[in-house]
Amino acid sequence: MITAIDHLVLTVRSPQASVEFFARALGLEPITFGAGRLALRVGDQKINLQTLGQEVRNRACIGSGDLCLLTDRPLSDVIDRLTAAGIAIVEGPVQKSGARGAITSVYFNDPDGNLIEISRYGTPTP
Repeated sequence: MITAIDHLVLTVRSPQASVEFFARALGLEPITFGAGRLALRVGDQKINLQTLGQEVRNRACIGSGDLCLLTDRPLSDVIDRLTAAGIAIVEGPVQKSGARGAITSVYFNDPDGNLIEISRYGTPTP
């Protein structure tokens, strides 16, 4: 019945600041949808950004997000990019279990405290 994830939502203090952070940190493409809402394109999916209280149907809170994004680049490239952008790695590279099997991951926090995991399938070397 369910075939894929279309989008997910992060609750942030400033959608514009989050767009700028993720564009700088990971090269994600900012997009605008609806009545000026901001999001980030991730492959065929997107990450919508909302402010606290914007969506009354959920119990969202700032900094409660925890998501894993996949890369096809060596994690050493990801680490170099994050380090160059002044973003601290909070864990990794470390072996984890992904949806399709073993992955190697690095973790960092966005400005709102959401935990972001960047992972790569394949050989365990970063």
